[in-house]
Amino acid sequence: MDQLEHAARNGRRVALMRRGTEFIVVALRVTSAGRHEVLVGLLPMTGEELTFRLDEIDAMQVLE
Repeated sequence: MDQLEHAARNGRRVALMRRGTEFIVVALRVTSAGRHEVLVGLLPMTGEELTFRLDEIDAMQVLE
């Protein structure tokens, strides 16, 4: 969780796996949505904002 918050503060890229699909996003913020913690990230290729529930992420790595 600390790594994700740090990545969001500094606008770092994050590689994550969810349900067998890899996403590389620019971390925007870590927040709560309802009862779940979520990562909001920006897809660099399209500019689309995606929301990932942290309990659905299978693997995650902050990229330098």
